[in-house]
Amino acid sequence: MSSTEIDLNQASQDNSGQRPPTGRQPLSRSLFVGLAVAALLLGIVIYSGIHQRAMAASNLGAATERAAIATVNVVEPKSGAALEDIVLPGTTQAFIDTPIFARTDGYLKKWYFDIGAHVEQGQLLAVIETPELDQQLGQAQANLKTAQANEKLAEITAARWQNLLKTDSVSKQETDQAVQDLSARQATVESMSADVQRLEQLQSYEKVYAPFSGVITARNTDIGALISAGSGSAQGQATVPQELFHMAAVNRLRIFVSVPEVDSAAAQNGAKAVLTLDEYPKETFQGTIVRNSDAIDLSSRTLNVEVDIDNRDGRIKPGAYVFVHLRVPDNSKKETSTLVIPANTLLFRSEGLRVGVVRGDHAELAPITIGRDYGSTVEVVNGLSPTDQVIVNPSDSLTTGTPVRIAAAAAGASK
Repeated sequence: MSSTEIDLNQASQDNSGQRPPTGRQPLSRSLFVGLAVAALLLGIVIYSGIHQRAMAASNLGAATERAAIATVNVVEPKSGAALEDIVLPGTTQAFIDTPIFARTDGYLKKWYFDIGAHVEQGQLLAVIETPELDQQLGQAQANLKTAQANEKLAEITAARWQNLLKTDSVSKQETDQAVQDLSARQATVESMSADVQRLEQLQSYEKVYAPFSGVITARNTDIGALISAGSGSAQGQATVPQELFHMAAVNRLRIFVSVPEVDSAAAQNGAKAVLTLDEYPKETFQGTIVRNSDAIDLSSRTLNVEVDIDNRDGRIKPGAYVFVHLRVPDNSKKETSTLVIPANTLLFRSEGLRVGVVRGDHAELAPITIGRDYGSTVEVVNGLSPTDQVIVNPSDSLTTGTPVRIAAAAAGASK
């Protein structure tokens, strides 16, 4: 077959297969499809951006609204106990607490007891050397002997003159002079004797004795210290009293308690009081109310009450901080029911005492009347119901109508 025939056969085959001619129509269709896809992608990107910005603005608005609503913790009031104990703080004091001063001048020769020593009444605590006083006493005793001798001579003379007057051997004037001279000599003896007794009494103060049985809580002097009568050691200023020792009777202790006026009925003389100390967390001590001031203090509106406790075992130290539990008598109980709320729920406003109560989705300031104050809690006698949700630690800016939201933990706890 010739080449001409082959070309004709190939041409006929191409025409019979209907292949598309290579021209501009396929290129235009591809460009159109590409542009459509690009426009679709651009539209998707624009829509996604606008949608995200709208969602962000919506979330920001919701977050702002949520932040504007205060989240609060709440508690529900608790019912008051049927029989109530009031717990009040008190400080123990020694039944007798006395500073011991010197009554004579001199130098401290010796002391026998230091702090913490338990001494009995009349025991010797210290000895003071008084050389000047000893010399004054010796001189006074010598003057007394001279006066006594002169009194004896005047007595003999007066008796002799009185006998001579009976025989008219002497005049009555001379006899009277002798008698009066005896009286003067007797007065001189009495004066000298009183002076000797005074100095002997001062000399007896050289020895310092314990005025009662107790414990030495302080010793403020030492051997060789110059002692001034009435002001302790001369190491300090004369105008500032400084005792030689300080003693306390610790076998019995006093506890002074300030009882609020509303609970003054609990302070009945002779009533028992239970004492607790942090030092002995699992123990209680029994005391007795022995007296009260029988008058309300105007500044604190409290009644000063003394509770005495036997401390012969010495377990409680003077100055210890104690809690005094007093039982409120039944006849002082109120007929109306009472509730107890924490003290950190109270709001002190110019119009009176208030608490914040959650009502639906907002707060409301409720006026209340309180009864007893227990320290961390207070008794409410009017203004609340047991189902009220009281806001804990309310803000000073809290007002009625303020939007609030109860914290999830507090809401779950209240249920």
